[in-house]
Amino acid sequence: MPKEYGRSQRVASQMQKELAAILQRDVHNPRIGFVTVNEVVLTKDLAVAKIYITVLNATDDKTKHDNVKALNEIAPFIRHELAKRMRLRHISELHFYYDHSFDTGMRVSELLNDLDIKPQDD
Repeated sequence: MPKEYGRSQRVASQMQKELAAILQRDVHNPRIGFVTVNEVVLTKDLAVAKIYITVLNATDDKTKHDNVKALNEIAPFIRHELAKRMRLRHISELHFYYDHSFDTGMRVSELLNDLDIKPQDD
């Protein structure tokens, strides 16, 4: 009987928690806003981690792009801090991406709120 969660999923979950803590406490870069880690996707061999983030105080695409660029530039520092916290032989190479699902969800919510649908009487 196969396990419900594979090793890569368990490591990704722990990595997400640790990355959130590192970004909150250890990264003191003025170019990086309030970042939340939405998802971590690891390859099966745990060599590469795709980290999907959102920036809550970003209003335009340039700010979002600048935050992702800054995170990718300091990825070696973040990887080093992650290695201190996780007991793995090899730490994954980190790649940060902006997660547009939050923005899409907000847009859909706005569109639904704009609809003027009146309840039908039976």
